[in-house]
Amino acid sequence: MNVLSLFDGMSCGQIALDKLGIPINKYFAAEIDKYAIQVAKSNYPDMVHLGDVKEIWVSHSYEGAIGSTPCTTGIEHEGETHKIDLLIGGSPCQGFSFAGKQLNFDDPRSQLFFEYVRLLEALKPKYFLLENVKMKKESEQVITDYLGVEPVEINSNLVSAQNRKRLYWTNIPTDGLPEDKGIMLKDILEPVEQIDDAYYYSDKSIAYMERGNAKWQQAGSRRADRYTQTPDTKKAFTITANFHKGVPYNYFDDVRDKSKCVRSGGRLSYDRHEWDSVDTHHIRKLTVTECERLQTVPDGYTCGVSNTQRYKMLGNGWTVDVIKHIFEGLKEETQ
Repeated sequence: MNVLSLFDGMSCGQIALDKLGIPINKYFAAEIDKYAIQVAKSNYPDMVHLGDVKEIWVSHSYEGAIGSTPCTTGIEHEGETHKIDLLIGGSPCQGFSFAGKQLNFDDPRSQLFFEYVRLLEALKPKYFLLENVKMKKESEQVITDYLGVEPVEINSNLVSAQNRKRLYWTNIPTDGLPEDKGIMLKDILEPVEQIDDAYYYSDKSIAYMERGNAKWQQAGSRRADRYTQTPDTKKAFTITANFHKGVPYNYFDDVRDKSKCVRSGGRLSYDRHEWDSVDTHHIRKLTVTECERLQTVPDGYTCGVSNTQRYKMLGNGWTVDVIKHIFEGLKEETQ
């Protein structure tokens, strides 16, 4: 199977195919983020990065005279034209998201959807998949009209400990929604004693979250009322590309062991002999490994770049086990 992945990021689609054991002949990827490319290549060194999606052009091979009907239409690589069997992608969603300004197709990032359409029409793959955020019905209908299939809404919370509602347009035969695995936030947390000081918030950050203003009044009197995640809430909030910024986006109340951290000169320290005799402090960020687990990415998959870049690519990525569920319909094609 030859695959073309547009807006490939860290190559979550390839992880899903790998988990299913679906053999890949060539995996082509359009991506411009150098950190995502670095992570993807470190895990899948044989993949072929093509650069900017706007600069990908379809190639034709012929038998006989030029001008005759092409025998193969696909992506040219190393002197050969490779027919694409599966086209996948999640075009940038900032213009569609309810969390954003909802500029829809006026946002240049969301206009990249039409690059997906261009290549879908030119390559005519047997199968395709497009992922995007929940959006206004008018925008959803535009995408539906271009792709010719209705979207399926899947919440990642069926296969992970993260609430993440996304729309999937595909012609891959699927068998309903994924089975609910019952995974809770507490199930993906790293052991308390293994979490580094750097993940715990300073007094200043906590004080910021404790303060309230009119913007937060509907949720409560504090910013924290809207953003706090605890194991008791059962599922994590949606990971976003802003997770690396810390508060307010990534604000976790680790209530498993309220005697973990102690105060030392205004800083957090770990004198474990004093755990039971001092004031406690347990508000932190979810670690990168925990976020990998929320996206059902293998532990350590994003290693090799800074935590900032790891958080970003995880927030921009797919929940792999949702994609795996959709790709189940491809298995018969490869057997």
